[in-house]
Amino acid sequence: MSELSFQAFCIEFYSKHIQKTSTEVYALFLNSGLLKLLKTDYDDLHGMGMEALMQYFDEYLAKELAQ
Repeated sequence: MSELSFQAFCIEFYSKHIQKTSTEVYALFLNSGLLKLLKTDYDDLHGMGMEALMQYFDEYLAKELAQ
């Protein structure tokens, strides 16, 4: 899977996870820096299971949005 495909995959699954539109999740990922992280840490994140990935996103976004 390419990095771009992985980003799209994560956005789509996270949008279902939090019941928001993919457009809203894209903006959330972009503004929080998570979209960039998906690219820079692709090798590490790509190997994670779906549940672990959703939990990672929840925790990352909670920290970023609390600041």
